[in-house]
Amino acid sequence: MAQRSRLTASCQVHILVLCFLVHVATGVELSVNNHNDDFTLTISSGSLASLSCLAQNSSQAEELLWYRGDGRVDLKDGNKVNISNICISPVSESDNGVAFTCRLVRDQSVQVSVVLDVRFPPSVGEDESIYIEEGKDVTLTCNAKSNPQGQTTWYKNNTILTLQDHYQVYQTSETFQLSIKKVQKSDNGTYTCEVKSSCGDSSKDFHLIVEDKKLVFPKEAVIAAVVVVALTVLFGIVAQKEKIFKSASMSFCFLPLLCCLVVLSSSVREPLCSITSLRITSI
Repeated sequence: MAQRSRLTASCQVHILVLCFLVHVATGVELSVNNHNDDFTLTISSGSLASLSCLAQNSSQAEELLWYRGDGRVDLKDGNKVNISNICISPVSESDNGVAFTCRLVRDQSVQVSVVLDVRFPPSVGEDESIYIEEGKDVTLTCNAKSNPQGQTTWYKNNTILTLQDHYQVYQTSETFQLSIKKVQKSDNGTYTCEVKSSCGDSSKDFHLIVEDKKLVFPKEAVIAAVVVVALTVLFGIVAQKEKIFKSASMSFCFLPLLCCLVVLSSSVREPLCSITSLRITSI
C-alpha cells in the first residue's frame, strides 16, 4: 500500500515537471481584446463584433488559429502570425452563446475563448385568424424568444385575460402558448400575445372565430341505414318480379282457353246467320 502511494506521488511529480517544461518551452500567452482569460462579450444584434488575438512573450513568430464553436475559421495568410483579427458583421441571434476561440498552432492547449452574449428584442410574428368548431380544442402559439428573456402577457379584447378552467398557459424560453379546451361561443374574440423585454416589445393578435358545431353521424349508423335501404329496394324488385312472372304465367294458362272461345264463337255465328236468313225467306 505504501509502495503504491510512493508510485502515485512520483507520477504526480513527473506530470507537474512536464507541464512546467511545456510552459517554459512555450513561454507564450494569448490575449483576446486584452483579456488573458476566457470572457463574455455582450453585444447587440445587428452590430459589429471585432476580436483581436495577440501572442505575448513570444521569442519567435507564432502562428494562430481561430475557431467558431468547433469549426475552424478561414484566415488570410497575413492574418495568422503573432496577431490575428476577426470581425463578425452583423452579429445575429444565431451567434448568441457561441464561443470564438484563439489558439496557438504549436500548442493548442494555449487558448483564450470569448462567448458572445447577443442582445435582441422579441419578434412574436404576424397576426392570425383562426376558425374553430365549437366543442373542439385550440392552441394559440407565439414566438417569445428574446435576450434577455421578456415578460409575457395574454389579453382578450384588449383586457388582461382571466384564466378560466378551460384556459391553460404554457411557456418555454422560445414559445408562449394559450390552450383553450372545448371552445364555446363565448370564446369568440381577439387574443393578444404580448412580450416585453429591455431590448423592446412585440405583440401578436389571434382573431378566434368559433363556428357552429357540425352534425356528425356515426359511420356504423350510416352503413346500417345504407344496407337497410339497399335490402328494401332489392326485396321490392324481387317482389315485383315475382308478381310479373305470376301474371305472365296466368296469361299463358288462360291463352288456350281464350283461343278455344274465339273458335267456338266464330263457328256458332255462321249457323245463326243461315237460320236467320231462312226465317226471312219463309216469310
